[in-house]
Amino acid sequence: MQKLIQGILEFRRHVFPAYRLTFAKLAQSQKPDCLFIGCADSRVVPNLFASTQPGDLFVVRNVGNLVPKHGDAPGPESSVPAALEFAVQALGVKDIVVCGHSNCGAMKGLLKPPAGLPNVSAWLDNGTPALERMKRSGPLDPAIPDYDQLSQVSVLTQVEHVETYPFIRERVTKGELRVHGWWFDVGTADVHVYDPAQKKFVILDESQAERVLQV
Repeated sequence: MQKLIQGILEFRRHVFPAYRLTFAKLAQSQKPDCLFIGCADSRVVPNLFASTQPGDLFVVRNVGNLVPKHGDAPGPESSVPAALEFAVQALGVKDIVVCGHSNCGAMKGLLKPPAGLPNVSAWLDNGTPALERMKRSGPLDPAIPDYDQLSQVSVLTQVEHVETYPFIRERVTKGELRVHGWWFDVGTADVHVYDPAQKKFVILDESQAERVLQV
């Protein structure tokens, strides 16, 4: 908590003055470019590794960056569908990114269900399709640990779940919305994007950036 409080004081004293006009403008409305669905893991900070500013990203974070399929999200789990709906239909984002990461505790929990964490276990049920998919079709990269293999497969599965929502599928079909699968390597801070042509995740370098922007 001390680090958190000190950070707030540091922001007020030294950072906020440079952003005063930005926040004054954002106080009236927001127009983010992208909906970013990431993991709640403290090591995954999209605004840091993507060098984005306040107002650029509409961020949804949960354990394992999971997305319930359309119609499978009653009660508290409806927060992710609500975010999809608001970002796409109210804010008009043009891109959705589902971003998994290395060494993910949620993926480890899918491989070995945690004991004594009933709410975590219930939420991780949303990751079962990814686990079944990997058992059926195998990993994208057999050279990495099994939990990282599952994390990558899960990203593709969650992208498919995103596209089960009719209002998203309609916009994707019309070319008005794009859905992307990313994977963040915590140890190297490299962002990997899924390349359908190579059927694997590759580092987002200049050539891959050009490909993604042209899709």
